[in-house]
Amino acid sequence: MSVTVSTHQRPAVCGRPSTAMPRAVSTAADRMVACFMDALAGEVTSELARAAVPAVTEHFLDCANRVAAGRDRPEGFPHLERTAERWARANVALELVLHAVHAGFKTGIDLLCRPPDRISEPGAIDGLGARLQLVVDLLDRSTTAVTMAYVRNMRADAQPHHTAAHTLVSALLSGHATSAQARECGITMAASYTVLAVHIPPPQSNPGNVVVARRALRRVQAELATRYQGRALALLSVDGGTVLLPRPEHDDDGDDLDELIAKLSEAGRIPVLAATLTAERGDIPEAAEHAHQLLDSVTRLGYPSGVYRFDHMALEVQLSRPGPARDSLAALLAPLDGHPELTELLRIHLGNNMNRQSTAKHFEIHANTVDNRLKRITELTGLDPVTGDGAWMLRSALIARGRAPGLPPLPAST
Repeated sequence: MSVTVSTHQRPAVCGRPSTAMPRAVSTAADRMVACFMDALAGEVTSELARAAVPAVTEHFLDCANRVAAGRDRPEGFPHLERTAERWARANVALELVLHAVHAGFKTGIDLLCRPPDRISEPGAIDGLGARLQLVVDLLDRSTTAVTMAYVRNMRADAQPHHTAAHTLVSALLSGHATSAQARECGITMAASYTVLAVHIPPPQSNPGNVVVARRALRRVQAELATRYQGRALALLSVDGGTVLLPRPEHDDDGDDLDELIAKLSEAGRIPVLAATLTAERGDIPEAAEHAHQLLDSVTRLGYPSGVYRFDHMALEVQLSRPGPARDSLAALLAPLDGHPELTELLRIHLGNNMNRQSTAKHFEIHANTVDNRLKRITELTGLDPVTGDGAWMLRSALIARGRAPGLPPLPAST
């Protein structure tokens, strides 16, 4: 594809008619326009965007020529920014535009690296090094102008969707979402959703820094948006929140939530925890409440990053709920308050399914020492961890105190 620009069609650039530009600029502009249009061939469907290419090209080259000759250096490229905004609205891919910009620079670099028409003018830039620095500077400014124009357009497009998504997810969580509301938001509601209660812990590197926490949140949100292409409905803060994932019809396996949380943790550089339930659209409020109850139990017990489900954590949820029953269970371990080493041994031993050899290896002690400490626990609490009833009561007491027995189990996939 080859494109040339006739002289009578050229607009004014840099405040003067383009016909007044040096012939070298005009020739290079024609070559750069052709290069631009070749790079964007088949992608630029807007006539407005296509017509802007020659003007932007000549604008850049004329400014470059004026600067090289020692005249005024432009503060920015407002014309290029406005044109890039038109490209963005015409859905021209940013990578293609940047490719075109760089391709144009390659074509025009021979002009910028040889003496200007009026090398004798005061302040003219001479020397290959200085001219290459000029090329890099102009390329930096041009790339920044194009990218910022696309970013502004993206933000303008994303803000209504972001607000609409927040409105819809709030309505779903309150049980007041309607199909009409969803259509007004431009979002199609699913018949059922995977409800995720999400906990985002403070960044370990700087737990009190709100700026660092917000950056982690933005990385998590970006990963979520990339993975679900805007289909995920989320209400998230720096501490976490709720995410609703639409469930496709005839999908028995659902989303790979374990992989999702692993990716969110990797993106945010923080150990994200989540509790999940599936629910029909009308049951979302109740499901979200139960999911957050499970999440509270998981975080209180100190479980690691992962996805936790009710069918594997029902006992922990029930035993950790506030009330007289929990207080009574927690009181069973009061006699061990002055013996933290016994409490820790009990926790690990119950987590090892009462395997004395595994417990001994964990603490690097003899198995007989494990037996002696278990007997001491029995003397103090009146409950024998070797028996089924005693082990069950002691395990429940540990959970009531927020101490998960042993190492947390791996969250099972559904």
